Amino acid sequence: MRVHLCAVGRLRAGPEKVLVDDYATRFDRTGRALGLGPLTITEIEDRKRAGIEAEATLLMRALPDRARLIALDERGKTMASPAFAATLAGFRDDGTSDLALVIGGADGLSATLRDRADLVLSLGSMVWPHMLARVMLAEQLYRAAAILAGTPYHRA
Repeated sequence: MRVHLCAVGRLRAGPEKVLVDDYATRFDRTGRALGLGPLTITEIEDRKRAGIEAEATLLMRALPDRARLIALDERGKTMASPAFAATLAGFRDDGTSDLALVIGGADGLSATLRDRADLVLSLGSMVWPHMLARVMLAEQLYRAAAILAGTPYHRA
């Protein structure tokens, strides 16, 4: 199952980009044998600053056809890492070929995009800067692959 992280905004060179790239590499390496990956990161920008509906349109265009969708939103469901791993495995096992995880811009995601999502996920009750949310999501993708691979750190 190919995994796509689609986000509003561009990561510039710096510590967040280094971390996202590192976790993406780890996810690809660990997930390959599990039928997960590769991870593709797509960044979009609303150059006209037309708001969340315009961002939603750009994000929807970036999604692969028939991709399952996980939208990150502070109002979403919180999950422990093993439950997130099980969710990814469930999508994969159901024959999903593309899974897209979407992070909105500074004003969040439009209701239209949240309503289209198969799962609305929250990284917790606190609001995180979008660049840190991207790092945290990339880390959780790697952690999910590590859990599914049964790495020593993640065995029960």
